[in-house]
Amino acid sequence: MGIDKQSDIAANLQIGPTDQGMVRIYVEGDGVDLPLDFDPEEADEIAEEIMSAARAARATAKGSKKR
Repeated sequence: MGIDKQSDIAANLQIGPTDQGMVRIYVEGDGVDLPLDFDPEEADEIAEEIMSAARAARATAKGSKKR
C-alpha cells in the first residue's frame, strides 16, 4: 500500500503536549499503540505538511468533480 492509496484500516489519532515539552502524536489501532514524540519545531513542520496535503487533496477532489 502506498501513501496515495485508499485503505480500510481504522485507527484513533490523538495529538497533544507531553509533560516534557514535546508534542505527541499517538496512534492506536488494531494491535498497534504507537506514541510518536516531536519537538515543537518538528511538530510545526508536520502541521505545515498536513495543511499542504489537505490543500492538494481539495484540489484533486475539485478536479475530479469537473469531469
